Amino acid sequence: MKRLRLKLKNKTGGTVGPAGFIYPLQLPTSSTTLAALFVSNIVYMIKVFGHISPDTDATASAIIWAWYLSEHTATPATPYVLGELNSETNFVLNHFAVATPELLPELQAGEDVVVVDTNNPQELPANINETNIVEIVDHHKLVGGLTTEVPSTITIRPLACTATVMFDKMNIAVEALPDHIAGLMLSAILSDTLAFRSPTTTPHDKDVAERLASRLGLNLTEFANTMFAAKSDVSMFTDSGLIMIDSKKFAVGDKNFRVSVVETTTPETILAREAGIVEAIKNCVAEENDVDDVLFFIVDIFKEEATVLTYNDLTKQIIASSFGVKVESDKEVLPGILSRKKQILPALKL
Repeated sequence: MKRLRLKLKNKTGGTVGPAGFIYPLQLPTSSTTLAALFVSNIVYMIKVFGHISPDTDATASAIIWAWYLSEHTATPATPYVLGELNSETNFVLNHFAVATPELLPELQAGEDVVVVDTNNPQELPANINETNIVEIVDHHKLVGGLTTEVPSTITIRPLACTATVMFDKMNIAVEALPDHIAGLMLSAILSDTLAFRSPTTTPHDKDVAERLASRLGLNLTEFANTMFAAKSDVSMFTDSGLIMIDSKKFAVGDKNFRVSVVETTTPETILAREAGIVEAIKNCVAEENDVDDVLFFIVDIFKEEATVLTYNDLTKQIIASSFGVKVESDKEVLPGILSRKKQILPALKL
């Protein structure tokens, strides 16, 4: 097991060395939990993770809930991710001095797991139904397909962000949250709501974010813009990587699509790579047996619009049918389209 050698502030403001355990990053005050964590090589740790192509909410929620389980329920838990992190998420983790979770290892049959920010088996390890899913915390519609041997604790609420759901479930005063947990919650909400621009935003999401920002002494607009600037730097991603940064599989009629979204404040940098992205899409379709095509949306955060690549007859057909537009070129601008969950996926039709 990889060890982190970080010095982190505890609740009293001192520094402590987390000698030999991975999470939580802040040492718990409970002696029971502390003892369990220090012998983590022999104590069974519940694995907490979100979806494939992890975004800021999936990553932050895994860390937040692993911290909560370890700190407040005396249940040792470790967060994991299911893929490479995007530049925004890396910025957030660095800003709040939080270690990057390790990649999820192969799951064993009967292993205890907690799933966050998804309930879709297509977005989880192939053998997820062989594990013991003890809990699901999510904000997406119920998809179906996950099965358990015994009853699980399932919380799905119509909010913009899983971190908001967790804030409510914890029932912990904002003032009592460690800075790094409050920071991760705030970042996840700002990311999922695009700083309250997304139609998925609820008044409660905004209220929680404002309370967390006040607690941390952060200007919401300035911090969000810094996050989005980091998100927009995709220079380290290949064209294939861009397709997978934030991607979900979705069936439309008798066709299966991969619906990929890149949110940015500089869409021109993505569009400049259009030829390479289209070639990467063709390679993706050829390699994935269960994908007929890829819908690639470039969301302009500040202009509040999406540009979708319509590089062949099928993509032109589905965009025309779904959004009532006449597609005559290799890309189409869709004003007001920001949310895959609320605006793109529900609209898709052939």
